Amino acid sequence: MKKNKEIKEKKTKNKLQKQYDKGQIFVKIMAGILAFMMVMSIAVSLIYSLI
Repeated sequence: MKKNKEIKEKKTKNKLQKQYDKGQIFVKIMAGILAFMMVMSIAVSLIYSLI
């Protein structure tokens, strides 16, 4: 009886870990966009200062 319960709990935990939270995805996308913008701003300011 206990083994069946433990197996079911493990399966539900695995399913929950595979699902992505919408908030997590949004934060990762925003972090990527901000990192890209920072790199581009440094590149543009470097090019501008060399001209």
